[in-house]
Amino acid sequence: MKQFKDFGIKPAMTGFVGNSIDINRILNREVIVHKFSVGPSKKKENTQCLTLQIEIDNSMRVIFSGSKFLIDMIQRVPTNEFPFKAKIEKRNDHFEFT
Repeated sequence: MKQFKDFGIKPAMTGFVGNSIDINRILNREVIVHKFSVGPSKKKENTQCLTLQIEIDNSMRVIFSGSKFLIDMIQRVPTNEFPFKAKIEKRNDHFEFT
């Protein structure tokens, strides 16, 4: 009879690691984007919230944003292209990846 360890099943990493950081503190700085999720916002009813797992200054951090532009842009990145380097810039009245 097999033992569970013989199946080679590893736990799925679904959580985000590190303290949250305000998006304004990382503007125009290169970060490594590791993963993301989009779900209902806890702050604004009927809106979406982007959760980003980033690395900056050799530390894992988490960013929360309701930016529709960031949500749209990151959802178009193929999953096999993570992690990647990017900057988040404020253009007019919204944020964008560059």
